[in-house]
Amino acid sequence: MIKKNLIANYLGQGWTVLMSIAFVPVYIKYLGMESYGLIGLFALLQSFLVLLDLGMSPTLGREMARFTGGSHSNESILDLLRSIEIIAVAIAVVIAGGIALSADWIATDWLRAETLSTEVVSKAFVILGLVTALRFVENIYRSTLVGLQRQVLLNVVNGLMATLRSIGAIGILVWVAPTIGAFFLWQALVSITTLAILGIATYRCFPKGERSGRFSVDALKSVLRFAGGMMGVTLLALLLTQVDKVLLSKLLTLSEYGLYTLAATVAGGLYMLVGPITQAYYPKFCQFVAQGNTAALATNYHQGAQLVSIVVGSAAIVLFFFAETLLRLWVHDAELAERVAPFMSVLSLGTLLNALMWIPYQTQLAYGWTRLAIWSNVVAVAVFVPAILWIVPQYGSMGAAWIWVILNAGYCLISVQFMYQRILTKEKWHWYGGDVVVPLAASLLTAKVVQWLWPVVWQGGISDLALLVVAAFATLSAATLASSEIRKPLFNLLKSRLMGQSNAHGN
Repeated sequence: MIKKNLIANYLGQGWTVLMSIAFVPVYIKYLGMESYGLIGLFALLQSFLVLLDLGMSPTLGREMARFTGGSHSNESILDLLRSIEIIAVAIAVVIAGGIALSADWIATDWLRAETLSTEVVSKAFVILGLVTALRFVENIYRSTLVGLQRQVLLNVVNGLMATLRSIGAIGILVWVAPTIGAFFLWQALVSITTLAILGIATYRCFPKGERSGRFSVDALKSVLRFAGGMMGVTLLALLLTQVDKVLLSKLLTLSEYGLYTLAATVAGGLYMLVGPITQAYYPKFCQFVAQGNTAALATNYHQGAQLVSIVVGSAAIVLFFFAETLLRLWVHDAELAERVAPFMSVLSLGTLLNALMWIPYQTQLAYGWTRLAIWSNVVAVAVFVPAILWIVPQYGSMGAAWIWVILNAGYCLISVQFMYQRILTKEKWHWYGGDVVVPLAASLLTAKVVQWLWPVVWQGGISDLALLVVAAFATLSAATLASSEIRKPLFNLLKSRLMGQSNAHGN
């Protein structure tokens, strides 16, 4: 099940990421950097509105996984789903209405648009609010399908809708109207379609019971404690990951903010590499914890952690060393690439450090332990927010990028120590050495060798693309060979395949 879900997650989420970033240069060409800055704010707004989720989505995903293990009846889990559904729709209405009412204030008093009119920005925010509300409800169904381990189905839907969302937007800009309003109207139409498909797909995953789900206070009370913990973790995590973008949206012009958004978009794409791994392993972690099978949990824990170091580590290191090469190929603008590359390199490093903590964090959630994440983030907020307020006005967005690196280094070096005192107490040095340091060191050394053997000359086109492909393949291969928990099964698989082919030929 892990292998099938992992493959589906990578194919589906990889395609979704490709659709989200492949056409960014076209968006910038037809809309301009200020309008692209609004698209960046749209992504930022969605991140912050996770706060209004109240921990419902992760809680629902966990309870669905428990349902597959027999901890819920069909009626009780449908009651929980319907109860959370009703709350989510009510919150979505508030989101759409609140953004619509504040659109004029945002356009006139918060943003510093130079070429877009206040009216255009205000109308864009009204539509943006509707899209945000729709996507808010979508997350309820996505979490349900993940918990039910119907991840193949989920990725098929996500991939199709991402294709429609991105390619359709290009058609709108090219053949209908190259305006930010038209762009967001298309996003709204696709979101309505996606919501309907996900809702139907979700309910078809359940066996027919004696009755349909209904609103239940008791169902909500049963998950209140875990949901509350998740809400606290989410609140603090958002403060840590998004406060830099909020401050920069106020301190910088929309054009300058667009540059930072472009770098953050690429660096944030690394999350799409770690997400499929944690999404595939988390239900198994929950299963092993429930069974008290610590040995199986430890084995899967190290496999997941090494996969993160291999996949995300290799990608982040390539971005760090060859950021400008990638940007030149992508945006076809040498000046823009040169301005964005430094931000992208630093943000990629910080995002890698953050990604390394995802498997430990998922393990904590499998135990139902949210307190460590809450207190770690409380301490981090107490340090991080004042540092942002002091550094951003003096050093600008690059200062904010380096704070992001320092923050996540603190998690890897300090916060995780407390986890290993309570759970997986014998696995700390295996995680540091075999799961993190060895694969990353192999990848880092390989990337440096590639850079030394193949100096960047900006030849453009096929030559630069070949450099990126060689660097990615070399770093990924080196990290894989250095990771014992991945190397052994991979070699065994290859050996069995070769032996099977040899026997087939012999017969």
